[in-house]
Amino acid sequence: MSSSAKSPPSFEKPVQASPRRWRQAATFKRLGPGLITGAADDDPSGIATYSQAGAQFGFNMLWTMVLTYPLMSAVQLVSGEIGRVTGCGLAKNLARILPRWTVLGLVALLFVANTINIGANLAAMGAATQLSTGAPALPFTIGFAALSVTLQMFISYETYARYLKWLTLVLLAYVAVLFVADVDWWAAAKGLVMPSFPLNRDSLTVIVALLGTTISPYLLFWQSSQEVEEIEQDPEAKALTKKPDQAKREIRRIKLDTFVGMAVSNLVALAIIMSTAATLHSAGKTEVASAADVAEALRPLAGDFAFFIFSLGIIGTGLLSLPVLAGSAAYAFGEAQGWKCGLENKPWEAVGFYSVIGLSVLLGLGISLSSIDPIKALFWSAVINGFVAVPIMAAMMVVASRRDQMGRFTVSTGVLLFGWAATIAMGLAAAAMVVF
Repeated sequence: MSSSAKSPPSFEKPVQASPRRWRQAATFKRLGPGLITGAADDDPSGIATYSQAGAQFGFNMLWTMVLTYPLMSAVQLVSGEIGRVTGCGLAKNLARILPRWTVLGLVALLFVANTINIGANLAAMGAATQLSTGAPALPFTIGFAALSVTLQMFISYETYARYLKWLTLVLLAYVAVLFVADVDWWAAAKGLVMPSFPLNRDSLTVIVALLGTTISPYLLFWQSSQEVEEIEQDPEAKALTKKPDQAKREIRRIKLDTFVGMAVSNLVALAIIMSTAATLHSAGKTEVASAADVAEALRPLAGDFAFFIFSLGIIGTGLLSLPVLAGSAAYAFGEAQGWKCGLENKPWEAVGFYSVIGLSVLLGLGISLSSIDPIKALFWSAVINGFVAVPIMAAMMVVASRRDQMGRFTVSTGVLLFGWAATIAMGLAAAAMVVF
């Protein structure tokens, strides 16, 4: 037979993806700013706060996550819709209703809180790496800071957003810890609906910290600005006030993206509180001294797997949170000052924007290398966020209801009610901590 003879035809059926798999892929593709925002909320700051809550009060702080999901979803939904409807970030919209000095003051507080967060996150990441590898923490801490800044400056927004999106999968590590921890599921269920704890300064501080780390101001600025970036990435996309025919599709996408992202955030928070309640609290360890302390304490109680997974989660969520923390401060400052902003720009095209990113990470690195206890810095930065968020959220609700800014796409009454409820809850919690 000659070499040119044709092979007999194949009657095998081509392998096709199932309709369900296609739907799942399509759904994941539609997720973006909301998913990344929700995942970034579970940064080492959140991990430390949730761990402290579980270690100190056992399962009795799980109810806070039931409360925060609808409130957090509402405020992030408002933030995302403001960005998509107006085509401008949150700071620029706030500057239209507030005096410039007020906006700059709020942004300055945001910068301070974010920088503390960055420093403590870097320290936690370095400590977790040292614990896992046995190598010195310092080179890793510096390396993580340099890597984050380099990626933000020289990688396109589209590529970087895709990297952040896939990095959210690291959060599954904390759900995995539940399978090796000896969880009292009845006690956990009771903590969700019938908690029992003393109402004093300690419990109120933890509640404020939980609210502050879950409903954080930097997340509001980030999601709003990312919606603006999404517009700039698509030549066909416009602000909804200019192209209202896109509204139905885009509002539906933002809702799906936000509800899923916030669900991921709160489910991971529940997993961390439950795992530390079942291990640290049950063993009588009610104080968390450092990030390494949390992971190391899990080793004899839940095994090497739990220790490794917890350490990996600190590193992965840290890499996810650094650009969100530094970037949100840069967006806020740049928009308030009228600078050119956006990760799609090169460093020489948006000097002020990237200078804020670099300065924030550099100062954060300085904090991480100081003698400040990283876990305490993480915990108290969450408390600071609880206070800073209140005026920002209140102003944001006003923007969302103004027709001169939102046109006919003002946020729905239901979402606004939950948004104002979140603002009032944050204010009451912060005030209660001061009183008690």
